[in-house]
Amino acid sequence: MESRSGTPAPAVTTAGAPPARPSTVRPGWRGAWHGVRSTERLCHVTGAVLVLSGLGHLVVFAVDGGPWDGPVSWRKPVTFGLSFGLTLIAITWVTSYLRVGTRLRSALLVVFAADCVVEVGGITLQAWRRVPSHLNMETGFDTAVSMTLAVGGGVLVVLLSVFAVASFQNRPTGPLGMPLALRSGFAILLVALASGTAMIARGVVLTRTGHQEAAYHSTAPLKPLHGVSLHAVLVLPALTWLLSHTPWSDRTRRRVIQAAVGCYAAAVLGAGVWAALTW
Repeated sequence: MESRSGTPAPAVTTAGAPPARPSTVRPGWRGAWHGVRSTERLCHVTGAVLVLSGLGHLVVFAVDGGPWDGPVSWRKPVTFGLSFGLTLIAITWVTSYLRVGTRLRSALLVVFAADCVVEVGGITLQAWRRVPSHLNMETGFDTAVSMTLAVGGGVLVVLLSVFAVASFQNRPTGPLGMPLALRSGFAILLVALASGTAMIARGVVLTRTGHQEAAYHSTAPLKPLHGVSLHAVLVLPALTWLLSHTPWSDRTRRRVIQAAVGCYAAAVLGAGVWAALTW
């Protein structure tokens, strides 16, 4: 546009207009999934398969029936499939907040995923054979499976302990409260590892001394403690992540996280007292 004098007219501006806001469109699930490292993707898929295996055996139990408790039942492939699957997914996610070398973390996660598959696979195999999976020394094959599960349990203890130590050596990253949630979750996870080790140790002693039936039932007092403390490393960080997406103030979110840690610790303490009284 030109003025009557033939000179170009000045451009029309809106001096008081605010600057354009950046786009708030977030990438979809497909884009987020492609942004995940191949090792993490492998672990997430493996964890999902283990969870589906547990749910599938829940259907088998509903159809086939049988006892829910005891050394030979469909409960074991159900609970172990769900527990190991969720734990693998949780560890893969929460360790992304730890200050651990990428190669070291990837190597540890691959070994952890393989170990989870071996544990659930051995337990599931023995469930279909209708024989106990743990502390079973009846035949050479049963002994091999039982010892493989015991060694696998030891590998799990080492791997998870390495991640737990890493969470305390360097302050984890993440949203407000994540360092507290991660460190509390890993500290409580160590209780689960200790109780699991105690169950295996006591069962092996009873088996070696000729008390096979007593060995199968010796783990009952510690099972609640083991189960409750195992998943704190998922529950507490997940709660923290959810709180980071709320409009609540930092002070409120911090108090909620602290209360959640306290409640979870109280639950673990209660399970520990019950275990001590019934041991």
